[in-house]
Amino acid sequence: MMNMESRTQYLKELRIEYLQAKSKGERGRLLDEAERRTELERKYLIKKLKSKSNLDKKPEERKKRKVVYDNRVTAALAVCWRIFDHPCGQRLEASLKTETDRLRNLRELQCSDEVADKLKKIDSSTIDEKLLHAKETERQKHKYHRKIHPLLYEKVPVKVFGDQDRDRLGTVQIDFVEHCGQSAAGEFLCSLSTTDIATGWWEGEPQMGRGQIPTFKSIEEARARYPFPWKEAHPDNDTAFINWHLFRYCEREHLEFSRSRPYKKNDNCLVEQKNKTHVRKLVGHLRYDTPAEQKILGDFYRNELRLYKNFFQPVMKLVSKERIGGKIHRKYDRAKTPYLRVMESKEIPQEERKELQRIYESLNPAELKRTCDKKLDLLYATYQKKNKSSKVEPKKKQRPATVSSFIRQPVPVSVS
Repeated sequence: MMNMESRTQYLKELRIEYLQAKSKGERGRLLDEAERRTELERKYLIKKLKSKSNLDKKPEERKKRKVVYDNRVTAALAVCWRIFDHPCGQRLEASLKTETDRLRNLRELQCSDEVADKLKKIDSSTIDEKLLHAKETERQKHKYHRKIHPLLYEKVPVKVFGDQDRDRLGTVQIDFVEHCGQSAAGEFLCSLSTTDIATGWWEGEPQMGRGQIPTFKSIEEARARYPFPWKEAHPDNDTAFINWHLFRYCEREHLEFSRSRPYKKNDNCLVEQKNKTHVRKLVGHLRYDTPAEQKILGDFYRNELRLYKNFFQPVMKLVSKERIGGKIHRKYDRAKTPYLRVMESKEIPQEERKELQRIYESLNPAELKRTCDKKLDLLYATYQKKNKSSKVEPKKKQRPATVSSFIRQPVPVSVS
């Protein structure tokens, strides 16, 4: 298909032959050929090929079409387009007819009465034409925004919760719980929370900050305490997890590596539940940022809490979910501890079963509960000492005294 410049040059050459034609049939043949090559209407070609036409004039001498919607209208139109969240021309046309005067009264749109009248009359096709430049500008802004490791994120597949196998042992969801208190400034402790989605087995590890190397070491230590091997690691989109340290580690250890969708916590829902019941309800929302607090919290996670939760706290698994009318009916299996679910699995070797049974028989849940309380009291005392606070907090802000009371009472607030 010809462009405008080629078509003009072709018509100039054809007009010489057209004007020299001696018969009507010869002129008709030339018009047929020009109509086929240029795809212009026949009547328009006849006007163009006359002895005097726009082809004889210079560009500055040609008659220009009057511009009704000038740059002032385009600028006001772009303002309205952004206010109404970038609608198409048909939707924006309907809004302009009713909202132009309102925007002017609210001083959100600065334009003359003439421009306002034109905005009310403009049709949808003209709106789309006038907004081409504004749309391209917005597209370029979004196209070239900064991306974080785009190539690495493409290598890690996205899995929603329905794609994760809840019957396979070793699929572990990973997440962070930050202990920053009321301020996220500076370095503070973060609890790495991991849980197996088939059995509910949980392991935690505190670390200072959210750096890639500390996170990698915490994952290694938590993985070593599991009574069965990992098969898949599934974190969210946090850059502390989606990095080359963990990616290459999973490749080297032959682990599947997947991630959640951005801003979709339901893809990592089981570890999110553990974040509340195993970390927040016990440790609270205070700010912990010293090595002494990290040592106490690490000892608490590695010894008492993991044994108390995994061996003596039953969990229920969702079996089915059905929507009936406007209500969702969920069915759960019989509540069992993660220890019993691990023992029922056929993937656990006999030696590991005996070791788990030996640990279970050596434990006293009441003693574990008392030890948990002592460790949490020590953590809270260390926090008060750090802040040089000897005052007793109000009753509603005090840390609960027992593990059972943590489950019943609201979470303590930060003390400055």
